[in-house]
Amino acid sequence: MELMVRGGDYLPDGRGGFRRAEGDDELLQRVLWKLSVRRGSFPFLPELGSRLYLLGREKPSLRQALARQYAAEALADEEGLSVTGAELGGDGTLKITIQRRGETAEVELSL
Repeated sequence: MELMVRGGDYLPDGRGGFRRAEGDDELLQRVLWKLSVRRGSFPFLPELGSRLYLLGREKPSLRQALARQYAAEALADEEGLSVTGAELGGDGTLKITIQRRGETAEVELSL
């Protein structure tokens, strides 16, 4: 089971521990975590994480395509999962659309 994260913090369970995700929520938590972690920030897991933090350095016209590319790269090890879209919001948010087993879901994170 994955620990639940919101806004970069683990969610408390009210009993001194942290909430855990199950089922589809577990996958979504793992996806959010992999997209939020800077690629290369774990020395022993250099392929973990994304390069989404680099988007601000790119030309605005390239950012949307790169966001999709970086998300797909970060989630490549998730079996049966594909990134089908990326949408940048004017408020600094990024919405990633993923598909797995014919089901579509969206995850949103702040850049």
